Amino acid sequence: MRVAMLTNEYPPEIYGGAGVHVDFLVRELRRLVEVDVHCFGADRPDAAGYRPDDALGAANAALRTLSTDLRMTAGVEPSVDLVHSHTWYANLAGHLAKLLYDRPHVVTAHSLEPLRPWKAEQLGGGYALSSWAERTAYLAADAVVAVSAGMRDDVLASYPQIDPDRVQVIHNGIDTELYQPRPDEALLRRHGIDPDRPYVLYVGRITRQKGLPHLLGAAVDLDPSAQLVLAAAAPDTDEIAAEVATAVEELDAHRGGTVWLDTMLSRAEVITLLSHATVFCCPSVYEPLGIVNLEAMACETAVVASDVGGIPEVVDDGETGLLVHYDAADPDGFEARLAIALNTLLTDPDRAAALGRAGRERAVAEFGWDAIAARTVELYRSLL
Repeated sequence: MRVAMLTNEYPPEIYGGAGVHVDFLVRELRRLVEVDVHCFGADRPDAAGYRPDDALGAANAALRTLSTDLRMTAGVEPSVDLVHSHTWYANLAGHLAKLLYDRPHVVTAHSLEPLRPWKAEQLGGGYALSSWAERTAYLAADAVVAVSAGMRDDVLASYPQIDPDRVQVIHNGIDTELYQPRPDEALLRRHGIDPDRPYVLYVGRITRQKGLPHLLGAAVDLDPSAQLVLAAAAPDTDEIAAEVATAVEELDAHRGGTVWLDTMLSRAEVITLLSHATVFCCPSVYEPLGIVNLEAMACETAVVASDVGGIPEVVDDGETGLLVHYDAADPDGFEARLAIALNTLLTDPDRAAALGRAGRERAVAEFGWDAIAARTVELYRSLL
């Protein structure tokens, strides 16, 4: 079997959970089937890269993305048996390849445009284009993979025209050989983190979806002995970048102890930060699964996370971490609850450590990539 995998992100250019998913899924799939990777950006040794049409110049980002999709579609070999696309960035390429080459198209739902209205702030009218591209691909796809049961519910609610039998849950996974405790106090010191003090860690992009402003609001009430470490970069817009910068400045004036690492870190650095953290915090307001929570759990770190989307399918409340109820109508209440949960573990390091150990056990037992790849190939075979 030969599969064309279509994606925006692919190593070394990864900035979000979808890119991590594709990276590890492709690695495991290649043990089972032949995979041609087509991605945005430059060519890689194991992937064909595509860039926007130069003639578009500084056109809307969504329009440039769609021009990349056209080039990607042309790059797919007609001899492939199936195409599989990830995120709206590549969904249209998958749909066009389905039509052009008469091949089944599988879409993996990592997030949904109808549930991310704040993207209008980022893309302007381009949000209508990204929504159209996603909707067109989803409605015509031969199968939709949802990375959580919560994501499946969202797919069917957002696109009720889709036959529920075409939407299957295949969870995100984690490489627990790669993601495991790897302490390195020298690295902490190089980044300005005191290894002798507890800290709460956030890892993620600066985007409305990830809820970083809520964590900064909650941090005002954090235990004074704790540090707050933010591995936060790649802001969606200048506006949210400025908003976060102001909030960090005000927080620092109030309590100090905030370390903001505002550049993209290597995977090895993130693993070390996770390994030393007392608590990892995921304050997302929308999260189909939250692969970063699995990464924290695999590094034996307790998790405090919002109870949105697929997160409760990963974080076992009271066993591997603590879930905090998110209510969009009550952001202050969410932030207050978040602070209480974080302080509960910061002031009880033995409990935090026990939750972390249980988290790794759960990650190893239930979220291995080899099983996920096998289930994906089963789905492919059912469509051929």
